[in-house]
Amino acid sequence: MLFEPYHLKGLNLRNRIVMAPMTRNQSPGGIPTKEVIEYYKRRAKAEVGLIITEGIEISHKASSAYPNVPRLDTKEAIDGWKKVVSGIKENNGAVIAQLWHCGGFRKLGMDPDPLVPGHTASGIVRPGKKVAHAMTVDDIKETIEAYASDAKICEEIGFDGVEIHGAHGYLIDNFFWSGTNKRNDSYGGSIKNRSKLATDIVKAIRSNVSNQFIVGLRFSQWKQQDYEAKLANSPNELKELINDPIEEGLDFLHSSMRRFWESEFEGSDENLAYWTKKLSGLPTISVGSVGLDSDFIDMSAPASPTNINKAIDDINQKKYDLVAVGRALLADHEWVVKIKEGRVDDIVPYSKEALLKLY
Repeated sequence: MLFEPYHLKGLNLRNRIVMAPMTRNQSPGGIPTKEVIEYYKRRAKAEVGLIITEGIEISHKASSAYPNVPRLDTKEAIDGWKKVVSGIKENNGAVIAQLWHCGGFRKLGMDPDPLVPGHTASGIVRPGKKVAHAMTVDDIKETIEAYASDAKICEEIGFDGVEIHGAHGYLIDNFFWSGTNKRNDSYGGSIKNRSKLATDIVKAIRSNVSNQFIVGLRFSQWKQQDYEAKLANSPNELKELINDPIEEGLDFLHSSMRRFWESEFEGSDENLAYWTKKLSGLPTISVGSVGLDSDFIDMSAPASPTNINKAIDDINQKKYDLVAVGRALLADHEWVVKIKEGRVDDIVPYSKEALLKLY
């Protein structure tokens, strides 16, 4: 089933392989370059079913934390993305833009405005470390509006949808996590309240785009600040976390794991993507070191046929619907074709050098 077509809402995908969003830091001034355009085009031409772009910083004063990350707040940036989308579509690909707010990873002194600090739910970037700006309700409203406005721009550019980045310790995840969300208003406290920012963002985007435009959410248990962190300690808590965003009109969920082959909850062998699909009923993407021998800490892990066979078996058993491939596709743009043809020995292994340029 991995190489069979899949229908995501009204979007026809040629297979169930997704290019995972990966920050490349190759868009000076927030503008995708010719090299960025070709980078995505090559992967569409090499039969990636769905491309999810690297994180695009939303048009908010505190969204940036890394250099040369693409944006949508200038005509030049929008024109660059139009060329990216065109290159993908010309090669029968599908593409979703990931919208990203870096939250507490931003520090004073960073571009584009050095006077703007990082924004978080409670000023906390990890439990016990309060070094950022605790967002007011007005700050939250402004951020939600930026997501909705940028989603509309993405639809006008020609993207098939957007994915809201709610994982890995960034802004939305900072609200999700009890370790960093110490608010005592409607955005803090219970799991339901901690998911309210994500819920309100989905609602605002959904009301600002057409019905056929796809809206998804990526989330994770683990954080960059704490690999062992948990948003939900049981399936019941996971259902509480994702229920309200789903009710506001999500079309898919993207469950980010460090190692997709590991079980999520005690008493079950199944991973987070399995439980996400089971509890939500939505199309679900599984991701986490797919195509590698090891997790993302190992920067030289070679391609693993055993690893991808596990994902194939899971999809055949309908445990989840799609599988996202990150570093393996970053290193070898023809990874999908080579896996499909059984040419595993021909795959270019991932290395730290692959991060430094656009292949």
